[in-house]
This record gives sequence, structure tokens and C-alpha cells, in this order.
Amino acid sequence: MKITRIETWHETMDHDTPYTIAYETILSATNVFIRIETDRGVSGFGCAAPDKAVTGETADDVIDALEGTVRSEIVGSNPLRYALLLHRLKSSLPSFPSTLAAVDMALHDILGKVADLPLYQVLGAYRTKMKTSITVGILDEDDTVRCARDFVNQGFKALKIKGGIDWRSDAARIQKVREAVGRSIEIRFDANQGYTTQDAIQFVSETRSAKLELIEQPTPQTELNMLGRVTRTVSIPVMADESLLNLRDAFRIVRRKLADMVNIKLMKIGGISEGMAINAVAKAAGVDVMVGCMDEAALGIAAGLHFALSRPNVRYADLDGHIGLKNDPSDGVVTIRDGYLFPPTSPGLGWR
Repeated sequence: MKITRIETWHETMDHDTPYTIAYETILSATNVFIRIETDRGVSGFGCAAPDKAVTGETADDVIDALEGTVRSEIVGSNPLRYALLLHRLKSSLPSFPSTLAAVDMALHDILGKVADLPLYQVLGAYRTKMKTSITVGILDEDDTVRCARDFVNQGFKALKIKGGIDWRSDAARIQKVREAVGRSIEIRFDANQGYTTQDAIQFVSETRSAKLELIEQPTPQTELNMLGRVTRTVSIPVMADESLLNLRDAFRIVRRKLADMVNIKLMKIGGISEGMAINAVAKAAGVDVMVGCMDEAALGIAAGLHFALSRPNVRYADLDGHIGLKNDPSDGVVTIRDGYLFPPTSPGLGWR
């Protein structure tokens, strides 16, 4: 079996409702898609969701890398030797994580199709569905409550509230959301690096009665000592997100006990294969894992879901990046019912 050609294209998808986080407002998402064709008539699909602030890439960077380095490295090779191909590409493209993620997805898609099984079954199938949180961006108090209620009415059972600009207003919004949705709904909070150590400690203290499930990346990405001080001080689990970009980061975080949990996003770490390695480090250290996402087409969400379903210590999913994206060509490849994500039953990632 050999790879005969690759095809790439990009899609810019507007959000039906733009949202704000601590450092930007997101209006749209540009994803780059790849199709890897083989001489057996089996094709694999993947997508990249580059974000200059997170992955260090633009859509043009990804397209250039796919049509240049990736094409020259993989055409003519056996796609089932994906470990070898990805090792070579990682050496050639060390700063292109979402590009690598797209290729990794497509190769895993081929693997599932050759096996004639959904990918999560090939990877282990620990579970068959996964509860996901749904994100509420930074809004004023009334709009935050309204948005939270709408999501709960749609069946979501876990909310992720964004903040990080002002801890006092964030704490007030959290309290109002808890009052509005009751005690049975899980509430997670993401500061997106916006707090100082003291801000984070005061925020957690102020919201104690709201019973937050966790606080995600409260402090700046590179200030690991600040993250560690928050983790050692507060009463709820602290999750590292932006501070985790690769396997070495994972080892550093768990060895120094800088966080209670880690957020694995395929786009920022380079795909399922690297996610498996990071997850193994977390498991060995007794650290729980969330599988998260960027603003991704449903195809990217499907890859994250198949990975999450396969590993027992992936306790949380935040796989909502496709919700509200207009003109997503892969729309429908995953299903949401009552706040749970379900994978497709067709082989591979499930998109044809």
C-alpha cells in the first residue's frame, strides 16, 4: 500500500456568535484540510486549525508545509507505517503542530478504514460516548447567565465559563450562573492566562460556594512557578493548557507537580500519536486529562473524540470548537445528544 498523492484546501468558517476570551475576540476560524490518497483506493482526511498565538502557524504556513515538505516526505510511502512517517515529519517540521496533527489524523483515518473499524475501536474503545463542556465566552453578567441557561436547556451538563480580565467580575458571573443553573450542572472556569497568582487564589476563594469543578490555565503560559503556586494553594483542581505544548512540557509539569490536570489539544501538540505519549506520562503521574480543542471543524473534533474515547484516564472533554461554525464541510461527523458526544459508526474518523 502506497500514498499516491495529497490534496489540500482551506475553509474559513464564521462563528454564528463571536465570542471573547481573555486576550482576543474570535469572529471566524480558518481550517486547512488534507486528503491523502493511496493506490488501494482508500483516502484519509485530516484538518489543521492553526492559531498564531497558540500553534505558531497561519493557514498559509500550513498549506506551504503540506504542499512542500509533507508531500515530498510521504508520497510513495506506506501510510500504515505512520509512526515512521510522523517521526520524519516532526524532525522536518518541529514548529508546525497543527500541520502534523492534520497529517496524523489522515494517517489514522486510513488505518481505521483499512481495519474497517471506527478509529476509537482500533485505539482501544474504553468508552463509547463522552460528556463535553460547552464554552461561554466573556460576556456581561446578564448575558452570561442567559447563555448558560440556553446551553443547559439544550441538554449540556457541563459549562466552561471564560474569564481572566478581572477576577472580581469573573467571580460574580460564576455565582450568578450557579444560582441560575442549579447544583447538578458542572461548571469549569478558564482564565486563559489572565490572572496573577494572587488573582487566581482570590477568585477561587470567592467562588468556593459555587463548587467549581476546576480552574484552567489561570496564569501566564511561561510562568510555571506561578502556576505551581496556585496549584499548591487553592482548593480545586488546576489544569495546565497553554503551558502544555509537547511531551517535554508534560514531563516538566507532572514532575514538578505544577498542575493537577492537563489539557491535551491535538492541534497544539501534533496529533493523536503525540497525544498518546503525553497521556501516558500523565497516567504514570496520576494526573487526569482533558481532551480539548481549538476552533476546529467537526473532523478535528472527531479526531479528539476518538482519542478521548480510547483512554481510561481521560476524564474530561471540552470538544465544542465546531459548534456554531458556519459552512463546515465536515458538519455532522460527530453527534451531540444531551451533552454527550458520540462517534460515527463508519470506519476511520467517519468522514467521507
